[in-house]
Amino acid sequence: MEDSCLPDYVEKFCLNCGFATRALHAGEHVGQPQHTSHSTAIYQSSTFVFQNAEEGAEIFSGNKQGYIYTRMGNPTVMVLEAKMNALEGGNVKLSSPQTRISSLAFSSGMAAISSTIMALCRAGDTIITGNVMYGATEHLAESILTRFGIQTVEVDTSDLNQVEEAIKAHPDAKCLLFETPTNPMLALTDIEGVAAIAAKHAPEMVIMVDNTFATPYLQRPLELGAHVVLHSTTKYLCGHGVVVGGCMTTVVDEVKDRAYEYIKDTGAVPSPFDVWLVGIGIKTLPIRMEKHCDNAMAIARYLEKHPKVERVYYPGLESSPYHALARKQMRKFGGMVSFELAGGVEAGRRMMNNIKIFTLAVSLGCVDSLIQHPASMTHACVPSDKREKGGITDGLVRISVGIEDVDDLLGALDDALATV
Repeated sequence: MEDSCLPDYVEKFCLNCGFATRALHAGEHVGQPQHTSHSTAIYQSSTFVFQNAEEGAEIFSGNKQGYIYTRMGNPTVMVLEAKMNALEGGNVKLSSPQTRISSLAFSSGMAAISSTIMALCRAGDTIITGNVMYGATEHLAESILTRFGIQTVEVDTSDLNQVEEAIKAHPDAKCLLFETPTNPMLALTDIEGVAAIAAKHAPEMVIMVDNTFATPYLQRPLELGAHVVLHSTTKYLCGHGVVVGGCMTTVVDEVKDRAYEYIKDTGAVPSPFDVWLVGIGIKTLPIRMEKHCDNAMAIARYLEKHPKVERVYYPGLESSPYHALARKQMRKFGGMVSFELAGGVEAGRRMMNNIKIFTLAVSLGCVDSLIQHPASMTHACVPSDKREKGGITDGLVRISVGIEDVDDLLGALDDALATV
């Protein structure tokens, strides 16, 4: 089914409901045949049956809505897309009655990012990105997009003056992509400020925000003027570490339509079962994020006072240069904490090899706590000089704080730091 967004549904149902209500109820049976199942059905099917040859021809021609082949649309996938419409776009002030809120689910977060960029760009185009990005996003820009003649200009998006200079220097850039908070330094960008600058100097530029760290529970970029929101649904949206997936939500019809054509023809679609698991995870997103944030705040305050920790990066701390902005554009401060140990990489190695409860693993957003070393793991593909310029030192440790009892987490950190 080509038109996988249902704006009327978002407008009529749950429009005035709170986030938790939307997370539970929005989209639950969108695009599915009438049935009595309480839970969303899993349509684990590659293809769909036509009632007759005439119906098949009508659906293929676009004269009738219907499902053809899961690469081109699936009832279970549509439920997640409708739910994301409601969560990221439920309170967006649309520019006109014709403007839609549209979501597309992908096989991974990187599929969502790469497909959206490729849908927007062609050889000779330029994109602007934040200067601190997830390692795979960095590699995509440096090593893959360049092969197709797409050039990348980097800018520190946390500095609006630098953003304005970059946009003025490249007003024809197709998009500006950034994370806020960033991975792993947890720097913040003023989304509303960036959107205003782009509207002034480059009104056709698409503002794209990777909202994976914050989730729509903590931050909704479309409400602040962004055009596209990207997620790795692998992380907090699923919440249990059992899925690899991605999603893109936009208020720009052209972006959605081009991205749909791209995903249809390149095949970066998720499996119905994985999408179903993400939908189950989203139902508990609000209560999980509250616990993630509360535990992360307690851990950040503990680490800030520890004599073996040189610096803590967490926007919830009053010492963070991003604290005021975080209070302005986020509900709470997130579940990610990064910190630098005195003693560098060897100190980090000893700590991670001796810590209990925390699991030594990459990724983030799971209900259980994870710990990793960015310089040798998630950001190893980023050149060392670039890592250091972005603040990713060899002694930096990143924690994805889970929802365990906070006293147990603090005790595990205390014991591990004693070995450093």
